[in-house]
Amino acid sequence: MKTFHIVIECVSYQTRLYVFEKVTVSVVSRCSTLAFSAFCFLTSKFSADMVEQLLTLAQDWGVQVTDESFARHLDSNDPLHSFRQRFHVPLVKDIPKSDLGLVNGEEQCVYMAGNSLGLQPKKVKVYLEEELDKWAKLAVHGHFDGARPWVYFDEIISSSMASIVGAKENEVALMNGLTVNLHLLLLAFYKPTAKRNKILLEEKAFPSDYFVIASQIEMHNLDPTSCMLLVTPREGEQTLRREDLLSTIEREGDTIAVILLSGVQYLTGQLFDMASITHAGHNMGCVVGFDLAHAVGNVELSLHEWGVDFACWCSYKYLNSGAGGVAGAFVHEKCMHSVKPVLIGWWGNDRENRFTMENKLKLIPGVRGFRLSNPSIFLSCSLQASLEIFTEASMPALRKKSVQLTAYLELLLQRIINAESKEQLKRLKLKMITPTDPVQRGCQLSLQIPMLSQPVLQELERRGAMCDIREPNILRVAPVPLYNTFGDVHRFVKLLKDSFLAVILKDQNNIP
Repeated sequence: MKTFHIVIECVSYQTRLYVFEKVTVSVVSRCSTLAFSAFCFLTSKFSADMVEQLLTLAQDWGVQVTDESFARHLDSNDPLHSFRQRFHVPLVKDIPKSDLGLVNGEEQCVYMAGNSLGLQPKKVKVYLEEELDKWAKLAVHGHFDGARPWVYFDEIISSSMASIVGAKENEVALMNGLTVNLHLLLLAFYKPTAKRNKILLEEKAFPSDYFVIASQIEMHNLDPTSCMLLVTPREGEQTLRREDLLSTIEREGDTIAVILLSGVQYLTGQLFDMASITHAGHNMGCVVGFDLAHAVGNVELSLHEWGVDFACWCSYKYLNSGAGGVAGAFVHEKCMHSVKPVLIGWWGNDRENRFTMENKLKLIPGVRGFRLSNPSIFLSCSLQASLEIFTEASMPALRKKSVQLTAYLELLLQRIINAESKEQLKRLKLKMITPTDPVQRGCQLSLQIPMLSQPVLQELERRGAMCDIREPNILRVAPVPLYNTFGDVHRFVKLLKDSFLAVILKDQNNIP
């Protein structure tokens, strides 16, 4: 038996520092050698060239990287593969626009829309039924009794949430919805002066963020057109360059009160360097906050370590808590006593005082003092079902698989869409606008289809695939590592090719 000492190269996605880990394995046969090749790929983190690893692995297995069998090999060696069984994956026949003349209705659909709404964990129904039964049997006693005391159950699951965002437990609160939390946080952190009154955000921030910021500025009798500092990509580019963001902060920092950016940009899928942005902002005296709607549960976060002042997020996308699920908020412990909520409710009162009904406020320090009222137990236990899975799987492992899934998706798009049918499909002018560097993206790849994007989505749905369109022409595709497989990615790209060809056949007279 031979023992090999292998050095696996990993790249830290926020610092770009190279880290080397030694792994010892025993190779006893050709089969185990191939398994080890898969192990190297599926346990490596951020390779300088993940695509090259895929190509090498396919060669080792004696298959083409575009073969379905290659996807099966990857799935059979995926240490996270079993987590898919914890979720309800819709059947093709249940998709409203599926065409059972084209596809098998009994198959599971290809779900690539977890960036919009995560799939339902199977435990959600169990937990909801437990709480409904508890309500029926215990009535008002359910507030303090049972496995999930309603009065403080949100605090119980906050520890799992804190782990996902890289925070201390007392820096995180589960409450409200994202937009409400953003308003509450800006009320406390946005304190404009005559000189420092701007809020910096990306030009194509999610509309809700734009509306919140504009209304907060107007509340101070200021003009949003002059106080909203929009960072735009360079001409001809779709994403923001790190150096441009940092230079804007350095140049305009004296006039910026708050930097409020996305962690992951909802339209392009770009992952911002939050550590560098926070450092640059603080150097200029700015408050730094992030909307983590598309980052939480998607990429690794270290909010406490980075020194982020505040952040907020929803839980119905990558955190799989269901539509309208309870949102989260973060306030760094350094702000715990210096920053206080402007609007106060009884749930921000210390629990020991809350039910004495004496109208004497003992405000909980930090973000938990921002809570206004008790969160719904039904929303909380829906989130619990997902957080338990995250705790078991771990964010580092999920992030590793995510990088591999998107690398595989990008490679198949190049090989199957752009190469095999180049003459036919180039007429649709498909372009990926998400950064190719895995350090600068999460689960989502955004594909720009200048013409006929809606017909392409309709054809995908007819074939049992789900993703989404953001106007005017961006197809967002998000393989989620908790429940998507390499087989899903392969199947999706094949269906995308078929959908493109169907659209071209129907509309060839209207395509230049």
